[in-house]
Amino acid sequence: MDTDRIVADLHAHTTISDGTMTADELVDVARETGLDWVAITDHDRVHPDVGAPVVDRDGVRVVRGIELRVDAGFERLDLLGYGVEHTDALDGEIERLQTDRQRRGAAILDCVEERIGVDLGVEPRPGLGRPHIARAIDESAAPYDYADAFDELIGRDGPCYVAREVTELERGVELLRNACAVVGLAHPFRYDNVDAALDVARDLDAVERFYPYGRAVDDAKVERVAAESNLLLTGGTDAHERTLSEAGLTAEAFAPVRERLPDPVSDAA
Repeated sequence: MDTDRIVADLHAHTTISDGTMTADELVDVARETGLDWVAITDHDRVHPDVGAPVVDRDGVRVVRGIELRVDAGFERLDLLGYGVEHTDALDGEIERLQTDRQRRGAAILDCVEERIGVDLGVEPRPGLGRPHIARAIDESAAPYDYADAFDELIGRDGPCYVAREVTELERGVELLRNACAVVGLAHPFRYDNVDAALDVARDLDAVERFYPYGRAVDDAKVERVAAESNLLLTGGTDAHERTLSEAGLTAEAFAPVRERLPDPVSDAA
């Protein structure tokens, strides 16, 4: 038995937010990669094609999840919810956030198209994010690639950046606690104030320990906080392209997380 094999990738996105894979494609890639479990954690959305908190699709267990951005006051953070049950409160907040995303997307598109003189052919819709717009800019006749689009146009300091509404931290935690089997903090070393972000994690169920930052980070700090606050350790690729298992959990690491998740139901979709 390969004890180092990643069996669970608990952070992945699909086309209903800013990923490039459909849910079916993501499950296929998970199967090809040798994963037993994969979590669909789209931004501020619960995937409509995952029919239960955990479903079994031909041997791949798919966890219905969400990545919810919250305003912690000092910074905006991302919370991961796993094993989502629909509640009126969470569904209502998602609808509010998606309406704002559509408004914001339209404003960014108008600004970009006027500035570069190109029709990007993108329609504002729920789930639309800046990565979609950056890809459209990259594929257009404008002299910007994907990175340039963020650096020169739609990044936080760019001329076409438009802020979006996010949920307040306490409200977000409450919504997810009432709907999810596990609530954790995503990618702690992506925040400006890592210590403050980890302090938020102390009051959750979990913290993301395994993540492809592409640079050295102090994993021991995350493990120390998790041990002090009795947190589960999660992990995943944060997949937006057709790649999984860049990070995730071995069978041993996944076992305590698995205990908190509902049993899978069969889903032939």
